[in-house]
Amino acid sequence: MCDILKVQLTPTLTSPARKRWRWAFKILYTARALLSTARKIVAENKSELLSNFSRSQSYTAVDIEPECLPSISKPVLAKLVRLRDVSQLDQLGGVEGLFSVLKADAEKGILGDVKDIASRRKHFGANTFNKPSINLLQISLKNLKDTNIVIVLLYAVLSLGFGIKRHGLKGCLDGGIILFALFLAISLSAFCNYWHKQQLYELCRPIETVPILVIRNGKDTRISLSEAVVGDVILLKAGDQVPADGIYIGQQSLQVDESTITRKNDLVEVKSCSNLFLLSGSKVLRGNGRMLVTAVGMNTALAEIMSPTCFNHDHKSVLQKKLHKLTSHIAKVGLAVSFLVLLVLLVRYFTGNMRNNGRKLFIGGETSVQDVWKAFLGILATPVAIVSGAIPEGLTLACALTIAYSTKKMIADQALVRSLSAFEAMASVTVICTNKEGILTENSLHVSQFWLGEEYIGSGTFSSFAPEILDLLHEGMARNAIKIPPGSSFEHIEDQIQDAILAWGIKSMNMDVQQLENSCTVVHAESFNSEYQGRVLIRRNADSRAHMHHKGTPEAILAMCSRYYEKTGEIKAINDDARAALQQTITKMKMDGLQCVGFAYRSVTAEHQIDHEGHFHPKLKEDDSILLAFVGLKAPCREQARKAVMDCQDAGVNIKIITKDDIHTARASAIDCGIIDPNHAISTGEVIEGTTFQEYAEDERLEKVENIRVIARASTLDKLLMVRCLQQKGHVVAVTGDRVGDAEALREANVGLSLGNQGTDTARDNSDIVIMDDNFASIARALSWGRTTYSNVQIFTQYQLAATIASLVIDFVTAISASEPGTINIVTVISAGNVPYAMLQVLWVKLMVGTLAAVALTIDRPGTKLMQQPPTDQKEPFITNIMWKNIVGQALYLISVLLTIQFTGESGYQLSDKEKDTMIFNIFVLCQLFNIFNLRKYEGGLLRELKTKRLFWGIVGMIVIIQVAMVEMLKKFACTERLNWQQWKVCIGIASLSMLVSWLIKLIPVPKKP
Repeated sequence: MCDILKVQLTPTLTSPARKRWRWAFKILYTARALLSTARKIVAENKSELLSNFSRSQSYTAVDIEPECLPSISKPVLAKLVRLRDVSQLDQLGGVEGLFSVLKADAEKGILGDVKDIASRRKHFGANTFNKPSINLLQISLKNLKDTNIVIVLLYAVLSLGFGIKRHGLKGCLDGGIILFALFLAISLSAFCNYWHKQQLYELCRPIETVPILVIRNGKDTRISLSEAVVGDVILLKAGDQVPADGIYIGQQSLQVDESTITRKNDLVEVKSCSNLFLLSGSKVLRGNGRMLVTAVGMNTALAEIMSPTCFNHDHKSVLQKKLHKLTSHIAKVGLAVSFLVLLVLLVRYFTGNMRNNGRKLFIGGETSVQDVWKAFLGILATPVAIVSGAIPEGLTLACALTIAYSTKKMIADQALVRSLSAFEAMASVTVICTNKEGILTENSLHVSQFWLGEEYIGSGTFSSFAPEILDLLHEGMARNAIKIPPGSSFEHIEDQIQDAILAWGIKSMNMDVQQLENSCTVVHAESFNSEYQGRVLIRRNADSRAHMHHKGTPEAILAMCSRYYEKTGEIKAINDDARAALQQTITKMKMDGLQCVGFAYRSVTAEHQIDHEGHFHPKLKEDDSILLAFVGLKAPCREQARKAVMDCQDAGVNIKIITKDDIHTARASAIDCGIIDPNHAISTGEVIEGTTFQEYAEDERLEKVENIRVIARASTLDKLLMVRCLQQKGHVVAVTGDRVGDAEALREANVGLSLGNQGTDTARDNSDIVIMDDNFASIARALSWGRTTYSNVQIFTQYQLAATIASLVIDFVTAISASEPGTINIVTVISAGNVPYAMLQVLWVKLMVGTLAAVALTIDRPGTKLMQQPPTDQKEPFITNIMWKNIVGQALYLISVLLTIQFTGESGYQLSDKEKDTMIFNIFVLCQLFNIFNLRKYEGGLLRELKTKRLFWGIVGMIVIIQVAMVEMLKKFACTERLNWQQWKVCIGIASLSMLVSWLIKLIPVPKKP
């Protein structure tokens, strides 16, 4: 090799040169050898090298594969409780077999270490509910799927291409303007949707944070609800919500309310020997016990109600569908006009009737194919400009703008819109089905009446009571005030009842709570709720005497009592007459609209107090108790709610109350709120109970639903039936809900309204609007916002369509009448335009018509006039006959004026070509400005409008200043000619006449509906 190299070297090379060549050869040879060796090493140890050179991990992987949990599948466990499949449970070996399969113990629970918990979550899932992620890009891409957006985008690109082809970079403005308008509309809509979803998820507190008590490794451990896993043993007590599906393993029975899941109003008794299935989301009303978790999260019964479809609020509303249909029709008309223009121009071109500077553009047999192709592209630019301008893309921007403005302002009015379009249906709502507690009534209770036996006790008379009676009353009120556990789904009203009684006892009866805590010990207690009586066993420290105190509904308390106290301390028997008198007292209190609570007690012997499991002794009977008192509490109707009800009724919206109160209390509250006439008797059928409503045959229910104003003792099923019946009758229904069981009614209603304070997360997740202050007045304001939004979009539609129709007609006339190649002056660029020397005019017209006018006409707060009109009929066309009358009238006036100046301006009015174009531009802009005033609705004088509508007047002032500057100061850039004062007066006069034309148009009678 060296010899060859030496032969090739030039003989004249010096010795140093030969040395350098030798060193170069050695280096190259060595490098090739090293490279070959490295390739072999890499090939043989590829995997090892890659792992060594890969980025080191910041965590350690742990094998958490369970050893035996896969012996039972997740679907089998999920169906076990939901289907109450006893046979499947028997196949698993009963409860003991299920414990064995799940590697759990009734006394010790699960092992509960990191590996155990991780493996259970891997195979059976976590106790969480899926919520969709929020992605701004995905929301934007969804908007691009709209057919009209695609059409406008296509023609904008074509307009951009033709403009650049004919006029270079100067011709890119036409298509660029349309692209910019599309970008603005899509971006604004997407951003508003994204912002409102962020607001929603910040408001909705996750239910997974609720604390629960479990047994793990033999110890009681408090964890959050989301940390529960299959196999956990959970401790339950009265007032708790069942956190997952499972099997009951206690000795005593539980009374459970499953109405939130099954929509049945009856209580369910859960026993380990018979019905031992517990559904997630149900509520324990009475008793204590344990449960074995068999399904969590998305595998539970609650997950069927909290379906992911609950979070999908991106469907098109009625308004959006109507706008989509409208723009589709306009696009078809624009396509037809542009095709006709293209056909006419081609005929004129090939027949030699189209000239350029007096020379025919086409001569048969002489014009080259290249010239024909260039002429065709020039002709095609005109119909492309026409069809691009025919689609009013400003409607999309206006709709997004008014919805964004309204929803943001509604937050200040205590209403959070979960979907950008949901509240639009409020414009058409004809019936609102609402709860009573905390919405129509005050969110606090106070004691209004106190009865000791048959005697009504006024204020300041407790000093005459026997000391023993006062001691018993103090014990029953102060020591039987068990609080509902934090995070429980129990109704907020229960804590209010307890707080109100306790506060009244301290103030009116001089009750010393601290002294009672020192002198009495609570041995055992069961929490109290507004429907079922609770009880507490109290032992007095001084003499160890024990009393069982009962507190609950007066009917339940009276049924267990055989005697009653008088204030002197004398105990009397409750005979038939006395029982009838006491029952009449209860009825009278309820007819006064009071929440009634009864108190009773009985002495308890030492051997019959608590059993070995810590429960009340089975032999401890509840009868033969002594009646202490009846307390009546009242939540007065909110003053704002009473006015809001009247406003809704004036607006043609009926209000119906669906409440858990008894029929007398519900009727009294409805009278107090102005929903029913106090002179109407119950027999009129305006007030019924939920059981009666359910017992009606379907035809009978549909017949009577219009007359029903109040449903008392109602369940979630009654609310759902009411919504369905009203919708079958053709009503647009809004319904309020705060419970898990209200989810289906909230979904099926046209507008679901959840309560921000009292409501559960499930109710909020299934609603369209969250009423953050739980006030009916906020619902009425949301109603007025919905109507205002719908009206604002209608107003801007009139404005946009008048300009668009004028544009199409003038485009068509000027295009087919011109002898020169197809160029369109400023008259025809109302929407798209194609004049290279009037680019700034085009931009200003687009900005004014598409953006500034949208802001001026759509961001308007609700007024009183709209709430004095009937609801919008969803079945009627979006553009009414009255709107068509205004659109056509203004368009015809604009067409006649501008075409007159276009064809007679130079000859009839001695105007130069530049002056003619400037006056056309000026008149068009001023006509649009006056048309804004024509379409606005005024409530008050000019001074009031100036003070309250500052943004509107600011936009008007900006339009005037920019227009004057365009004509008088920017003529070089805007291609305008300065007008003298006489010409300005003509322009202003012609534009102001549009107001007279608008007034005359309103005098033309037309039928209200097409």
